[in-house]
Amino acid sequence: MCEKTATSAAFRATCGIEGVIGAIDGCHIKIQRPHVRGGDYLNRKNYYSVVLLGIVDERGRFRDIFVGAPGKVHDARILRKSKFFESWGEKMGRFMLLGDTAYIGQAYPFVTTPKRDNGALSMQDQLDNSKISRGRVVVEQAFGRLKCKWRRVRDLPNTRLDVVVMVIVSACMLHNLCAGPTDICQDHPGGCPCQEDENC
Repeated sequence: MCEKTATSAAFRATCGIEGVIGAIDGCHIKIQRPHVRGGDYLNRKNYYSVVLLGIVDERGRFRDIFVGAPGKVHDARILRKSKFFESWGEKMGRFMLLGDTAYIGQAYPFVTTPKRDNGALSMQDQLDNSKISRGRVVVEQAFGRLKCKWRRVRDLPNTRLDVVVMVIVSACMLHNLCAGPTDICQDHPGGCPCQEDENC
């Protein structure tokens, strides 16, 4: 509980939202077309991938991951299939995660999401959306650092899905071992550019 309280305080300092202990998102990891059910892995960006669903803390460390879902599966559906979802109440307690609009809905009461901008958002809604965005950028940065430091996860040339999953899990573990105040990318000291990577 003490660690959750400290993480919550760090998120509050970053985005001004109380009770947040993590950010959640999905990231596509490019793979070769699998021999079995290969079409399931063709994502909306028109390449083959598996999805890494990650929950990170305020330092961008992966606190929970779910790896290997086919690229065409929506992030929200992947979350519903994850082990984390089975026991989220126990894991989250009174705390929340920050997520994007993929997690809007009653099935995810533990995820704080922005309101969809239909052109009629109030000033308060826009402010709240901005706070959520400031807080959840940490997960996008974590994916960017993961792919920058462990470049093999940008494009895995293997069609054996068990090996693909093992490589991704290993990269996440190595990422966490390196995460800290001195973990600054030599190529991108201002932050690794996940947004420029087509498969984030």
